Amino acid sequence: MVRTQIELSEAQARALKSLAAAQKKKPADLIRQAVDQMLRARGALDRAERKRRALAAAGRFHSGLPDLSTEHDRY
Repeated sequence: MVRTQIELSEAQARALKSLAAAQKKKPADLIRQAVDQMLRARGALDRAERKRRALAAAGRFHSGLPDLSTEHDRY
């Protein structure tokens, strides 16, 4: 991990500390989760996640055409 330093307002620091205590987590864990969530929302997925999603989608759709794999150019 890379150590970094951030500045929070007093209100943010209090709210973060309270939320962390309620979830029995460290404030740094919640900050990392928030960063991960923001990156996912922006589409910044890591390679492993893109691969997992691609493999999950493979074979899930059916054209109903028995020769699509050999005649795909014709279609």
